[in-house]
Amino acid sequence: MADIVSLHPEEPRGLLLKDRTENVLRLTLNNPPTNALSIAVMEALLAELDAIAGMTDIRVVVLAATGQVFSAGHDLKELTVHRDDEDQGRAFFEKTTRLAADLMLKINGLPQPVIAEIDGLATAAGCQLVASCDLAICTDTATFCTPGVNIGLFCSTPMVAVSRAAHRKQAMEMLLTGETIDASTAKDFGLVNRIVPKQYLQQVVNKYAAVIASKSPQALRIGKEAFHRQAEMGLEEAYAFVTNVMVENLLLEDAQEGIGAFLGKRMPEWKGV
Repeated sequence: MADIVSLHPEEPRGLLLKDRTENVLRLTLNNPPTNALSIAVMEALLAELDAIAGMTDIRVVVLAATGQVFSAGHDLKELTVHRDDEDQGRAFFEKTTRLAADLMLKINGLPQPVIAEIDGLATAAGCQLVASCDLAICTDTATFCTPGVNIGLFCSTPMVAVSRAAHRKQAMEMLLTGETIDASTAKDFGLVNRIVPKQYLQQVVNKYAAVIASKSPQALRIGKEAFHRQAEMGLEEAYAFVTNVMVENLLLEDAQEGIGAFLGKRMPEWKGV
């Protein structure tokens, strides 16, 4: 059974469901019918990720959603209500977009790898959420889009994550046309890693999560951080950076244990955190 996470007394209960199996934590968006990323949902998810960041016994996070829509992105009704504010909604719009940016950055900077489990539509900031995760596995009926241009609102903030996950021209295609792409196209574009039949989605995600969670927690933490940092560097700078990372990694006890286990033809016993 999933536990309902209520991080703030004023929030509606059930916006975020939490289920843990050994070293893997599953967070499930539960904001029907579209799992819109309202202020409350983003704050709940951010608070949970903040807590997870310091939990060395959690090695992998899975991000899933209930219902037929993974996430429809920002809550447009919530945004529209604030157009009647004295500033025509500027302060609320800034709060929403900055909170979304903080959420995506938190996923990027989280020590644990994050796997997106997508069944259904991931659109706008929902597509941004998928693109921000380290891995993405979807059903063969999942769909993706950045449709802001269709309503006079270019998906500028989703563009940051999508353009870093998908190939440049494919990302522009999504952003300029606003058209929905199927799972196969999303995989070709680089948005998702694997496509599986609906009935096997959670099983496959759990397998990936378990495999990753079985690795050295020190190596996972160092590797994820180094991956994202070197990706923003020039070639020579990246090699200089990862050379230092590799040396520091070799000096850690998990590397000593792992190499010793490999040479001794035994299973390693990870001790690092």
